[in-house]
Amino acid sequence: MRILGVDPGEKNIGIAISDPTSTIANPLTVIKHASREKDAAAIVQLAEEGGVRMVIIGQNLDDEGTPTYQGRRAARLGGAIRAITTIPVEFWDESGSTQSARRARIEMEVPQHKRRGHLDELAATIILQSYLDSRARDQ
Repeated sequence: MRILGVDPGEKNIGIAISDPTSTIANPLTVIKHASREKDAAAIVQLAEEGGVRMVIIGQNLDDEGTPTYQGRRAARLGGAIRAITTIPVEFWDESGSTQSARRARIEMEVPQHKRRGHLDELAATIILQSYLDSRARDQ
């Protein structure tokens, strides 16, 4: 079963997709933020084209596990997606995904001048891989 991972940002939305066995997450694309409805439609289109059976949206949580401002924006995006598709939507704690993406680029020895720019699709991959790993441990 393929799963789509979403890292919703203010400017860009990172998208990742799992392999058919839901074991490995891979970066897919970045969507430029337009509006909640247009973003949701673009995500649903990617999900349908990729044969996706579930969408995982990264959601920022505070220390008590309550969604932050960004986390509430992610919840509204999830609601917009649910309104136009029957594909299940779940939320996953994305705390630290962008920092992890930044560290990954450093560890891959990507030159500093090439590390600039968005990390959205890599952050989406980290969010989705975290979800996939958690599911594997629970089975």
